[in-house]
Amino acid sequence: MQRNRLPSEQTKTVLLALAEDPTAWRHGYELCQQTGLKAGSLYPILIRLADRGWLETKWEEEIPVGRPPRHLYRLTEVGLEQLNEIAAEKMEVAKAKRVRLRPQTEGAS
Repeated sequence: MQRNRLPSEQTKTVLLALAEDPTAWRHGYELCQQTGLKAGSLYPILIRLADRGWLETKWEEEIPVGRPPRHLYRLTEVGLEQLNEIAAEKMEVAKAKRVRLRPQTEGAS
């Protein structure tokens, strides 16, 4: 059974980094540099997202001499849909906060 809980801020950071170019294959080291996350945080997130069907994964095909192959990641259509839902929820929360924080001007002299 799969749990459906909201993604952590770190997960959202990874998703946003991948969404910058959703069709591009990205490797973990590049994502670590971009997001500022350590490998011990990033790779479990990538594995979880792939298990949920949000990421597509493959091994690098053209491997430079002297370096092992890298695992590559990119968002799936499901991942993009989920990211859009997260963004919409975030906008709703921000909107609700603005409404609550707006000073009341009625009846003020």
